[in-house]
Amino acid sequence: MELQKYFSKFLLKRRKYLSEKDLMLSTGISKIIGQNIQNITLYQEAFSLKVSSSKKAKNYERLEFLGDSILGSIISCYLFEAYPAANEGYLTQMKSKIVNRKNLNKIGDDLKLTSFIQNEGSSILSENISGNLFEALIGAVYLDIGYEACENIVLQKLLTADEILKLENKIVSYKGLLLEWSQKRKVQLRYETCEEEHGNKNTVFRSFVWLGDEKISNATETSKKKAEEKAAQRAFYTLNKKENILEKPKTVS
Repeated sequence: MELQKYFSKFLLKRRKYLSEKDLMLSTGISKIIGQNIQNITLYQEAFSLKVSSSKKAKNYERLEFLGDSILGSIISCYLFEAYPAANEGYLTQMKSKIVNRKNLNKIGDDLKLTSFIQNEGSSILSENISGNLFEALIGAVYLDIGYEACENIVLQKLLTADEILKLENKIVSYKGLLLEWSQKRKVQLRYETCEEEHGNKNTVFRSFVWLGDEKISNATETSKKKAEEKAAQRAFYTLNKKENILEKPKTVS
């Protein structure tokens, strides 16, 4: 009882020294991770965007770099323990599905991390900002409360076993899947991508997928990377009608 009173007084005192903006940040992050944060400065940095006019101002990038490594370590250790019979190739593919940019962006969006951005005024946000902020958050949590607590938060609240299980059969990259399949079958797979100008003078990229001497699919998109991935997806569905090319990675017995 006395201990509870002490912490209640401590939290009240702490709130007096926080601005309204910092209190909202502290409360929001505490709700996400399920415990009180210690060092508000870390989270201010984690949610500060890079300002081109100020080279010295801290932003999320350093914590993103750290969070990327910490998250990779946590997921690698989890997969090693959770899949004792899986070989290295399967573990690598699973890790890639979990920490790939698209999945991290989704997690960041679900957590509404952009609402914590500290910079005033409207900024043009990159398409990967949610995932970047998620990694920065992991970096901040690690520095704030340590590796073990950070690991528990990631696996119990942010990337649970159920969520990881859902990713087992998810295709992250059709282009990578086709490459792996073509190497196993020893067939030549190549992409031919060119720029096209549409009537509204917008430039798009058209990508063709060739299997040997046969053109099996094509697609247009706003970037070369997106066009090749979309063409690869169409090629996958075309080939998969003929044979099941989506095989689960083998595990050792």
